[in-house]
Amino acid sequence: MDMKTKIIQYITIIIVAAVAFTSCNDLDLAPTNKFTDANYWTSVEKADAVLNMAYSQMFNAGYFFANERLTDNIYEGRGNTDEKIITSGQADAALGRFANEWKNCYEGIKTCHIFLDNIDLVPNMDAALKERMIAETRFIRASLFFRLANHYGDVPLFDYNINLQEANTISRSPKAEVITFVRNELNAIVNTLPKSGEYADKDKGRITQGAVMTQLARTYLYENDWANVASITEDIINGDYGRYELFPSYEGLFLPENELNQEVILDMGYTLTLKTWSEMYDAIPISVGGRINAFAPTQELINDYLMLNGKATHEEGSGYNEDNPYVNRDPRFGYSIVYHGYQWKKGDGSVSTIYIRPGSSEGVTGASDLDEYAGPGQNSTATGYYIRKYFDPTAPEGIAAGLNLILMRYADILLMYAEAKTELGEMNQAVWNQTIRPLRERAGFTDAGALNYPANGSLREIIRRERRTELFLEGLRLFDIRRWGTIETVMNATPTGAKFAAGNTQYIRLDQRRFNKDRDYLFAVPQSQRDINPNLTQNPGY
Repeated sequence: MDMKTKIIQYITIIIVAAVAFTSCNDLDLAPTNKFTDANYWTSVEKADAVLNMAYSQMFNAGYFFANERLTDNIYEGRGNTDEKIITSGQADAALGRFANEWKNCYEGIKTCHIFLDNIDLVPNMDAALKERMIAETRFIRASLFFRLANHYGDVPLFDYNINLQEANTISRSPKAEVITFVRNELNAIVNTLPKSGEYADKDKGRITQGAVMTQLARTYLYENDWANVASITEDIINGDYGRYELFPSYEGLFLPENELNQEVILDMGYTLTLKTWSEMYDAIPISVGGRINAFAPTQELINDYLMLNGKATHEEGSGYNEDNPYVNRDPRFGYSIVYHGYQWKKGDGSVSTIYIRPGSSEGVTGASDLDEYAGPGQNSTATGYYIRKYFDPTAPEGIAAGLNLILMRYADILLMYAEAKTELGEMNQAVWNQTIRPLRERAGFTDAGALNYPANGSLREIIRRERRTELFLEGLRLFDIRRWGTIETVMNATPTGAKFAAGNTQYIRLDQRRFNKDRDYLFAVPQSQRDINPNLTQNPGY
């Protein structure tokens, strides 16, 4: 269901419900008064309003972009956000990000349990509809537990509405037990849900069989269980859970007019009407509507975009010119990253040139120096780059975007399959032509060197680079570098920006980042939770 066309129903009830969820203990969040009795659960529409609330709690734009800021793709140039504290190695158990992620996940789980406990109270409800809505709810609950386990490791696991006493004494369950629960839930519900294309128009965007199996594949991907990743993604590619295919345009994939296209498996669209996000306000050039620049792409990310001939920038014969670095690059680069001289397309169809190199706008008629790199702590970019991907040209001033953020798409299925086959030693020309080649063809590559199965070079490195550039700014990089173990290196380094320092002769050097391999793979269990519940143990190093 398109968020911009849905009618607001039962908003007052949902707000009352949200207030009722407030509690001194985030694991309890006990509902009160009339929300859980038969006076509320009188219609399918009211039940669906609660399920809709669970959809909205499954994830949000804030975490979507915050996860990217925890990686080597993005550098935060202003302020002292929780993510910057984490990447500097200074986080402790009282950090807001640790507390809020825990709280938000368990709030969503609470909503799921309220729904599951009360759905049978709805009179004369169609049995098939009830079964489907229960399956949707179980998917959301499983996804929230998966999210908790990925960030915190061992977490409290329960499949019913716990009371205050239980919330104050519950212990953490082993991560392996939580993941097993998640997998069992996903396997139990998959056949209950519709396949891609089987929902009515008003229900488009709801959870499908494809979303369930993609989530299941990720539970194995994050453990480097390649056999299961390959098996599940191969079934998805074969159409066992609905038909998916690459959208013809990489640029168009992220534009509002193409929402819910054939590549999207699950996005953040099935939520309350008028739900918007504004993170891009502090990521795009100031001259085209940005406020300040709070986060920007790193030079390390830029370096990983291939040349049009398929060679990496550092490879012999690539044609890369350090003094003219933005020509003949992977077309996805220009659809994702704003660089010096970028031709910015506005919503009205006009184009403006973005000047970022210091001093470059001087003497240019109509040019503005607002976007030029001006050093650390300034309003302009800290790295010499801005972001284009996920900019909504239809958003009003202030960038309150209604664009659906994609959580799962078919390109990731192809990349997971390619990586699994590579790690299993089974990558060959046929698999390449089924996975990486169509991704590059869709991106706009035409050179045989980019499209053909590589005769030499590290396939692992090639696949990992492809994931990075194809999936930039989609919140997946954090989990990739964690499972690869490369986070210990790439987040324990000094990131750089464009060659705009020292009179445009040196690359910008940014703040040192630090990663403690004995601590930072996991978030801290929030101190506020441990103050309430002494049975909650802490992760090492905190």
